[in-house]
Amino acid sequence: MSSSAAFLDLAVQIALAMLSASFLLSVFKVIHGPTLPDRVLALDMLVAVAIGFIAVLGIKTGYTLYLDVAIALGLVGFLATVAFARFILARGQIETRRDTRTPPLITAEAHALTPDAVTSRIDLDPPAPGPRATPPGKSGTGGHEPGDNAPPKGKPGEGRR
Repeated sequence: MSSSAAFLDLAVQIALAMLSASFLLSVFKVIHGPTLPDRVLALDMLVAVAIGFIAVLGIKTGYTLYLDVAIALGLVGFLATVAFARFILARGQIETRRDTRTPPLITAEAHALTPDAVTSRIDLDPPAPGPRATPPGKSGTGGHEPGDNAPPKGKPGEGRR
């Protein structure tokens, strides 16, 4: 066996040992991750470790088909990570919308504010001028504003043809 083949064999063994250690640490993080985003990140790391395993096995055996499989796994892993991220984002918006006093958008500023601070910020803004600035029933429309769900005042069937 030549020195280059021995060096390649040693490099493959070291790479497999390092990938095995990172695989075990990633599995530990998936199981014991404190939050859901930590677990998603650990799953993404598992995909990267699997790609590394496939690439090292492709180098060791000499089959180039393994590299094609590694590329396909990388694409699928990316799509899975994006799907998990969208799931986490949607889950956060649903939890935020349960409390009607907080804004429905998830931002760092919205999470830093308490619901009372959010309503006080909304109260500081002056009302916009326009048809909504007049009290209901005072605009000459018979008590019916253009955005109201209440039917106009008057006798039933009057004024509708």
